[in-house]
Amino acid sequence: MKVFKKMLILAIAIGMSGCEDVIDNVALDTAPPRLVIDASIDWEKGTAGNEQKIKLTTSTGYYNNTFPTVSGAVVNVANAAGSTFNFIEVAGTGEYICIDFLPVIGETYTLTIQLNGQTYSASETMMGVPDIASNIEQNNEGGMAGDEVEITYYYQDNPGQDNYYLHRIIIPEVAFPQFNVENDENTQGNLIPQFYSHEDLKAGDNVNIRLYGISRRFYEFFNKLKAATGNDDSPFPTTPTAVRGNITNLTDGASYPFGYFRLSEVQTRNYTIR
Repeated sequence: MKVFKKMLILAIAIGMSGCEDVIDNVALDTAPPRLVIDASIDWEKGTAGNEQKIKLTTSTGYYNNTFPTVSGAVVNVANAAGSTFNFIEVAGTGEYICIDFLPVIGETYTLTIQLNGQTYSASETMMGVPDIASNIEQNNEGGMAGDEVEITYYYQDNPGQDNYYLHRIIIPEVAFPQFNVENDENTQGNLIPQFYSHEDLKAGDNVNIRLYGISRRFYEFFNKLKAATGNDDSPFPTTPTAVRGNITNLTDGASYPFGYFRLSEVQTRNYTIR
């Protein structure tokens, strides 16, 4: 009987494969749009960090390729000393620019956005980051199977505190940046190696490495975001759900925005594959 059931399932599968139809744009329920706040303040080592950008869009339908921009907001960030940094929109773009921001490691900042009678707010601390060591290593027999080009870069963890890191890698073979987060729970105070490999890397390719210092709260948010999108390498898929960041709507708590207010010092290195 088990053999018969297997044969029946195989026959049904073969029959279905011969009559496939391409289904375009299945009708999906679309929730009302929410404000999406991209408020990542990145202070690259060696720069003044005075020029910063916050972008406002709204969520949109599944099949839409672009996100509607949001104009007309009043956007500012204040530090603990009471200094306020205004972000002014480049007309019609939804991009709000500040040219006099003052980044300070360990300083707490508060984001405030006023839009259509609603006030959104978040507070976060600017996190420092160690230098990426210049001795980046290359192994042409790396990866899980030993058939990929692999690089290893190093950075010194601060032994005096718990640290959290965001890694961003850009290579020519992948259209979008690749991100990963980690903590120093098992490596506190150590020189930490970070490995990256890709099967399509080849001689002459530039690997752009960015290391960010992040807060524990952002570390936890990012891991929840990975799980919600099915990119956490778990064999057990997570039910899709909205992941809320640290930005709240002070006027109407039910109408919360998407996004996160993050402040990070950033170290950048470029490596050319040999």
